[in-house]
Amino acid sequence: MDGKRKTCVAVLVIQGIYTGMFLLSKVAFDVGMNPFVFVFYRQAAAAVFLAPIAMFLERKTAPPMSFLICFKIFMLSLCGVTLSLNIYGVALKYTSATLAAAATNSLPVTTFILAVLLRMETAKIRTGAGIAKVMGIVFCAGGASTIAFFKGPTVKLLMHHHLFSYHGQVQNTAASNNWVKGVFLLLLANALWATWLVMQNRVLKSYPSKLLCTTLQCFMSTIQSFVFAIAVARNPSQWKLGWNVRLLSVAYCGIVVTGVTFYLQAWVVEKKGPVYMAMTTPLALIFTIASSAVLFGEILGLGSILGVILLVGGLYSVLWGKSKEQKMEASSTRDVEKAENESKEESIVEKQSSTPNARIQHACSPV
Repeated sequence: MDGKRKTCVAVLVIQGIYTGMFLLSKVAFDVGMNPFVFVFYRQAAAAVFLAPIAMFLERKTAPPMSFLICFKIFMLSLCGVTLSLNIYGVALKYTSATLAAAATNSLPVTTFILAVLLRMETAKIRTGAGIAKVMGIVFCAGGASTIAFFKGPTVKLLMHHHLFSYHGQVQNTAASNNWVKGVFLLLLANALWATWLVMQNRVLKSYPSKLLCTTLQCFMSTIQSFVFAIAVARNPSQWKLGWNVRLLSVAYCGIVVTGVTFYLQAWVVEKKGPVYMAMTTPLALIFTIASSAVLFGEILGLGSILGVILLVGGLYSVLWGKSKEQKMEASSTRDVEKAENESKEESIVEKQSSTPNARIQHACSPV
């Protein structure tokens, strides 16, 4: 399997895992689990899971860590992991799994803007590729907004009976002011997550041990999340875990999402850049809508279908623009190298042709 296919498979796995996170997290919060306690447990589980693996695989190859790099990783975990996950947990409690997946698609917009400001991406709007990237961003934002704020008439699915009897609190929540608050918090969480995507790329350049860097972020985020949780949830009953969906969601989000996905995401960001990773987030929305409808009987509206179409169109528009720009840059680089080689060959020929003349002049000289 070549590198391009590996990247595509990694992206599909990442978005499939995030789909499970949206669904399990929503169920856990609806049955009464505190979001701050949930984040602490999931980060602790991830740190315990990753620590021995990182020590075994990268202990000898990891570069020395300076205080500056350690501080960067600490701030990276605080901004992109601890704050983002805690805000996301509160927002998900107010909204639904589908809306959480839909709001995540604001990520490409924020990531693209940050990448442009930090000169990691370019927006050449005078070229066809640049226009495609900008239009893709607009389509993604429009699709996410359509799903979040326009329901429209409901559409009957082929499968009329869902597999589980669980019903979320979507309708009651949507009728309250908490729905608007939840949307705002989701957008804020995704803005912090976009900052993590962009800054992660820079941290990995100075500290390339991806697995150890991910483990350190999980460990630091565990300490940070504990401070938040102990300040908010002081009732001991809120910290109890049983053999139920709470334990399942913590184990899944901690080991699979935080442990596995963060590492895969860091690998994709290193190979393709932060905007490419952000542009694949609509896939998780499609998976979440389908899973919510089949598993929990969540009814799809016309707005959801139209939004998905816009999101997918925006996704491929931006990816086409990036692919086109990369081909143009590669072609330009080859032309420059070709011109330099031709210039070198001409200079060599000139030197070779001028050498015999110099010898003849020297031979004819009276001295």
